[in-house]
Amino acid sequence: MISKGGFTVREAREEDIEAVIDINKRTLPENYPRFYFKLHLHNFPKAFLVAEMNGEIVGYIMCRVEYDSLYTNPSVVGRKGHIVSLAVLPKARRRGVATALMKKAMEAMKNVYGADEFYLEVRVSNMPAISLYKKLGFKAVKVLQKYYGDGEDAYLMARPA
Repeated sequence: MISKGGFTVREAREEDIEAVIDINKRTLPENYPRFYFKLHLHNFPKAFLVAEMNGEIVGYIMCRVEYDSLYTNPSVVGRKGHIVSLAVLPKARRRGVATALMKKAMEAMKNVYGADEFYLEVRVSNMPAISLYKKLGFKAVKVLQKYYGDGEDAYLMARPA
């Protein structure tokens, strides 16, 4: 089904990995090796999604689910849905692509993989992303000092599932 923004969201496939890696390299300073993308696709296929516009992949979200103390309630051990990487090509931004990817991935992490909460890391300077995450109910729960390779801090943001 095509959204109002002219894109569709679907589960990623093996043949999408090259496009996903290209988007990652073009839009984010943090890049991962090919095996890392394949590992997440293999282990959490329902929470590794792509957005397509006119037959071209224009965004992706890669997630996993871990088992540990929850950030939203540290006295509880549960399943944490980790949004590992989210990226959208500049030409497809401001159309709801990132929001749609986030919502579908969170739905899969909760309904398929049993996540009790969701969390992510975001650069403290990335105000558009922070704004999106706040709209989706995330709150900054801690600052991760010098989290990124260039020394920038990150907010660890979380919300209940």
